[in-house]
Amino acid sequence: MPAKTKFELKPGPATREAFGRALVDLGRENNDIVVCDADLAKSTMTTYFAKEFPDRFFSYGIAESNMVAQAAGMAYAGKIPFVASFSAFAINKGFEQLRVCVAYPSTNVKVVGTHSGISIGEDGPSQMSVEETGLACSLPGFVVLSPADEASTKALVRAAAAHSGPVFIRTGRPKTPLIYNGDQKFEIGKSVELLEGSDVSLIANGLLVAEALRAADALEAEGVSARVIDMHTIKPLDREAIRRAAAETGALVSAEEHLVDGGMGVRIAQVVAELQPCPMEFVGIRDTYAESGTPEELMNKYGLVARDIAAAARRVLARKRR
Repeated sequence: MPAKTKFELKPGPATREAFGRALVDLGRENNDIVVCDADLAKSTMTTYFAKEFPDRFFSYGIAESNMVAQAAGMAYAGKIPFVASFSAFAINKGFEQLRVCVAYPSTNVKVVGTHSGISIGEDGPSQMSVEETGLACSLPGFVVLSPADEASTKALVRAAAAHSGPVFIRTGRPKTPLIYNGDQKFEIGKSVELLEGSDVSLIANGLLVAEALRAADALEAEGVSARVIDMHTIKPLDREAIRRAAAETGALVSAEEHLVDGGMGVRIAQVVAELQPCPMEFVGIRDTYAESGTPEELMNKYGLVARDIAAAARRVLARKRR
């Protein structure tokens, strides 16, 4: 059941910061937790772990593919390695090793991409990762997670550590609004329904969860009842929550800070086509790379804010009524 019917979105830390703090907590509890980083510890926030557990922290310089292969070896030795870098580097530079050394043998490696999406801002397109959800989901056996705030990040990092097998976690650079108070339970493959709604379902992950909540408020003022679902697990999807949303509201909007092609939305559409066909709209990046700019400028320019989600809801409602 939804935790509440209205959300007051207060400022919170970045999900990369929450990841760094969660790693330290895990390290204190389990001596088998080790961390591999590629010369970006101060940005990925693995620096906290490095300071407390220097003998369990390994820096590989700018050699991400080697880092992934080494982590797979550590997993074979019984360790639980967390591999961290910017998403663009962890996935793109390490993809062959993720495929051959991690996915194929199903080694117990946890990959955490920070600075995901275009909200990295001024660093520009070479460091923006807009493909990594699709790439990670294409790897057989991988679990793919995209938390929305501090509490969900900490919970899902813990869930990833407990999971036997490879996991990719998508985190971001900017500070994120607080959505959860710490009481919500998170389970891999089980979404969270944040708001009830009967007219349209807004299914989002990461930064777009807060935007979906804001869009639901705007739609409510127009007399539209919007369900909001945090689909924090992109693989495996919560198929039953999607089927139920499609059956009960008859219209869906997916929202993500990722290319529409290969992202969460197309995976949801596959489930809808199989289980409960209904109209859908997709909020995401449309077949393009972004550019350098502030996070706010970029999110607005590429249609990733509440205004765009609400507009997509109006479009899908118009199709639903035909």
